Amino acid sequence: MNPGDATDCRFIKLGGKGEWEAGCIEQTPGTIRLGFNNPHHEACLAGDWETVTKFMRTERKKTKGKATEITNQVRDFYTLDKFAMWITFYRRQLYWCFASPKVVKLKDGSRIRKTIGGWKNTSVGGNRLFVETLNGALTKTQGFRGTICSVGAFEYLKLRLSDEVLPEVQLAQERLRELEVSLVALICGLNWKDFELLCDLIFANAGWQRIASLGGTEKSVDLDLISPVTGRRLFVQVKSQSSKETFQAYLQDFDAHEQYDEMYFIVHSPKGDVSSWTKDANSKVKIYVAEDIARLTVSAGLTEWLLRKCS
Repeated sequence: MNPGDATDCRFIKLGGKGEWEAGCIEQTPGTIRLGFNNPHHEACLAGDWETVTKFMRTERKKTKGKATEITNQVRDFYTLDKFAMWITFYRRQLYWCFASPKVVKLKDGSRIRKTIGGWKNTSVGGNRLFVETLNGALTKTQGFRGTICSVGAFEYLKLRLSDEVLPEVQLAQERLRELEVSLVALICGLNWKDFELLCDLIFANAGWQRIASLGGTEKSVDLDLISPVTGRRLFVQVKSQSSKETFQAYLQDFDAHEQYDEMYFIVHSPKGDVSSWTKDANSKVKIYVAEDIARLTVSAGLTEWLLRKCS
């Protein structure tokens, strides 16, 4: 079954403090599981919800409102059909499934429904559903204190699982691409000193620190950078214009310096097709052109800086 087939959706917490998560999700065929220590399984199958509410009030000493809330959660578990999607969060990923309508009571008093096709932690296109990549309107559901609740971001969830983009997100992405394209001409118009400064600011915003002064006296490297966290060193050469031959000369310099972990060759107006420049180079060597710098300028929050420089 596909996410687009879902007619309803519920979040389910798999046990107190997630004690049933691994068993429900990792075992085949996978299950959804409900506790509440409710002995009235037959009454639930018969749709006698008054008995469940009464039990929660008299035996479990719940308030009227709490007893009704729990009964509603139990009713959802028993009555939602196979077209209802279930979601949960496990190891900072969202998992989703559909479940067979049949409810089975286990020896410990809990109930299960077997999943249809198992729990999934990817979209239909295979993209992993990490919590940090999902909208907060959806991920806030994992903070629900009860066991089962409706999912307010249901339409967003169906689009996300189907690898479709919200119209407003698509529009924003298009505007962002337009901004990046418009910055390319400005970057190519910078003099060499300002272009080198822009590159320095981009790396600084990414957490890299300069070891030597900008420009320095070292002829083979413009920016000598280090990561204060990992200690990795970068060999960065910045050029307004360059040919493949010039790049290869600097590549030889990089290979001769064992202290560097990576090389970045940055040029906003290369001569010829740069796609062939790194054909014989290893993965430690990267070439950035104007389009790459435009994207990084926006990402680093340096758009206004660039506009001021070019005004």
